Amino acid sequence: MAGIRGVTGWIGVNLACTDPLALARFYADLFGWEITSAEPECATVLIRDPSGNGTHSNLAFELDRHYRPPVWPSEPDSQQQMVHLDIGVTDLAASVEDAVGLGAQLADFQPQDDVRVMLDPDGHPFCLYLDEVDERD
Repeated sequence: MAGIRGVTGWIGVNLACTDPLALARFYADLFGWEITSAEPECATVLIRDPSGNGTHSNLAFELDRHYRPPVWPSEPDSQQQMVHLDIGVTDLAASVEDAVGLGAQLADFQPQDDVRVMLDPDGHPFCLYLDEVDERD
């Protein structure tokens, strides 16, 4: 079998956080995505492929009153990350500057030259990486 039957192409990722609306606004502003649901306990943004092709995905932010931000890089007996996003960009320095301007922080530890580990306003790590889009078919 080549995967489960009935997959529609829709993919969603949920992040626990302290303020779903604020985090949805951060990611919508950061990447030019649309907020599609804005409830106090859960907010969602639609992830769009800039070309208009590909899958449509949602990134949801769910209220967790006991949320603790993960420690990056991980340390024994500390809160571990559950997931992180990798986002391809064409200008790494400009994208980092834009992200910081919207409330992200540059993580202290940077393991690669062509990737920048960022922390969103609730402490979730996400990576901006230099994407050579012109080399694709």
